[in-house]
Amino acid sequence: MQIKTFHFMKNLNKNISFLSYKYLGSSLILLQSTPRKLRAFCAKLKMAANNLCSLLVGTILVIAAIHFNGINALSSNYYDQTCPMAESAVTNAVKKAMLNDRTVPAALLRMQFHDCFIRGCDGSVLLNSTTNNQAEKDGPPNISLHAFYVIDNAKKALEAMCPGTVSCADIVALAARDAVVLSGGPNWAVPKGRKDGRVSKASETRQLPAPTSNISQLQQSFSQRGLSMEDLVALSGGHTLGFAHCSSFQNRIHNFATTQDVDPSLHQSFATSLRSVCPMHNTVRQAGANLDSTPTIFDNRYYKLLLEGKSIFTSDQALLTNPTTKTLVEKFGNSRDEFEKAFVESMIKMSSIGGGQEVRLNCRVVN
Repeated sequence: MQIKTFHFMKNLNKNISFLSYKYLGSSLILLQSTPRKLRAFCAKLKMAANNLCSLLVGTILVIAAIHFNGINALSSNYYDQTCPMAESAVTNAVKKAMLNDRTVPAALLRMQFHDCFIRGCDGSVLLNSTTNNQAEKDGPPNISLHAFYVIDNAKKALEAMCPGTVSCADIVALAARDAVVLSGGPNWAVPKGRKDGRVSKASETRQLPAPTSNISQLQQSFSQRGLSMEDLVALSGGHTLGFAHCSSFQNRIHNFATTQDVDPSLHQSFATSLRSVCPMHNTVRQAGANLDSTPTIFDNRYYKLLLEGKSIFTSDQALLTNPTTKTLVEKFGNSRDEFEKAFVESMIKMSSIGGGQEVRLNCRVVN
C-alpha cells in the first residue's frame, strides 16, 4: 500500500509527535511500505512508545486506505501504459489554438481554477446546461470563460487514440500547464488520474472568489479547499495572463466611496487610464484592461505592478492588506524563480482536489 510520507523522529523525549502526515506542495509524496514493516518498526520501541506507535500506525493506515480507495490516487505516469501520447495530444491542441488566438492560454488557466474551486477538479465546468439544469459554465462568474473548443479538440484526438481512457478533467489540468509553458512559464509533471464529475450547477459558481473579495473572504475560500495563504498569493500570479472586463473592476474607478470616487490605493495615472477605457456608463461590451503590462507572457510582472498601485481587481489589492500575503507579494515581485517555484507547487496542490466518478466520452455531456 502506498501511504503519505512519515517522518520518524528518533528522540521521542524531545518530540513525541514523531509521525507527520503532510503534503509537499500539493503533490502526494508517497513512501513505499507495508503494514508489516511499520509494525516491525513499532516493535523495536519501548512499551509505551510501542503502544503509541501502533495506535498511530493503525490510524494512519485507515486514513490511507480511505484516501486511496475513496478518491482517485493521482500519478504523473498514470497513462504511460494505457495512453502514452496523451500529453502530446493535449499540447498539440493548445498549440494549434494559440496560433489563431493569443488569449487561449489565459482562458485555459482560468478554466482550471474555476473547475477546481467547484466540486473539485472534475471537469464539471465543461458540461453543457440541459432543459432541467443550468450548468456551471452558464453561472455569472463563468459567462466569460472560453476556449472550451480546445478541450473538445484534445478529447477528440484522444478518443481516436485511446478510447474511453483519458478524462476531461485531466485534459483541463494538462491544458492549463501547457498554457503556462507556451507563454514562457515553468514546466511541471502534472499528476493524472482524475475522474469526471456528473453534476454541474450554475448556482454553485457563487462559491468562486469574486474580484471584489477582501483578504478575509479570499483566505476563507482558499482554506475551505485546503489551500494556504501562500497558495492564494502564488495562484493570484496567474493574473499575469489575460484581460478583465470593465464590470469586474468598475467598483474601484467609479463611486468607490461616499467621499472618494476612485480607490485611493490605485496609482493616479493608472486610475485615469482605466477610467478612460471604462467610463461610468460604459456601453462597449468588450471594453476592459489587460491584467498586467505583458498579458501574453507568464512572468512576475503582476506582483511588481501590484506593489506600484497598478493592480486591476480589489482582490489583487487585498493581498497588500495582510502582512503575510504582502510579504509574499514582495518576495515574488523580487524573484521570478521564487514565484514560479511556488506557483508550480500551488498548481499541483489545487489540481489534486478530487471529485469525479467517470471518464466522459464527450466532455460536454455525462455518459
